[in-house]
Amino acid sequence: MHDETIERKAQHYWRANLRTVAICLVIWFLVSYGAGILFVDALNTIQIAGFPLGFWFAQQGSIIVFVLLIVFYAWRMNQIDRQHDVHER
Repeated sequence: MHDETIERKAQHYWRANLRTVAICLVIWFLVSYGAGILFVDALNTIQIAGFPLGFWFAQQGSIIVFVLLIVFYAWRMNQIDRQHDVHER
């Protein structure tokens, strides 16, 4: 295989990896900073189990979303690894 082909494949892999990281970071920002600080007043008009939604996001929701982001990242990176034939066998 030519070095140019390997380099191009590596660039595609890296681009897919960065796209996945960017998506996770945007969601992380929106949940932690957006829901917990910026939009807390609007979210507090909604109640969940007797607690304002803004409070719920700041205390519980962000932790749940962070764990889900970890699961999503691992799942997505496994897919990307297989697509680019760099997965563990």
